[in-house]
Amino acid sequence: MNNIYEVAVLYHPDLEIDLAKAEDKVKKIISDNGGKITNTDNWGRRKLAYQIKKQEFAVYVFYAVEMPPENVKKVEQTFNIMDEIIRFLIIKPDFKAMAKAEAMRAEKAKKAAEQGDDEKETGEVKEDSEEE
Repeated sequence: MNNIYEVAVLYHPDLEIDLAKAEDKVKKIISDNGGKITNTDNWGRRKLAYQIKKQEFAVYVFYAVEMPPENVKKVEQTFNIMDEIIRFLIIKPDFKAMAKAEAMRAEKAKKAAEQGDDEKETGEVKEDSEEE
């Protein structure tokens, strides 16, 4: 059975122009280890919080991957020796926490919308009372 993982990869900033070749390598490594990329999110070149391998910038790319848990270590070992990657992180997302956070966000938005409606109604009442 495959598990779902989030893979964050920071590519060397010089690869920004020709990222396709490095991305193809990463995709091949994942697929060779029984993985399947279900989503890719490229954030582009960003400034790092601190220097990594004498670089101040990196190209951030996030992948959603389905992969057998026993192959994660192999992927990590391969990523460690790739020159194109300056840092990476493979995590198993906590879907319960994500769902809870999303529910709380929706609840806050609902309350904010209700308060906004109340303010509009009271604002109209105040305007009427001023005219009297």
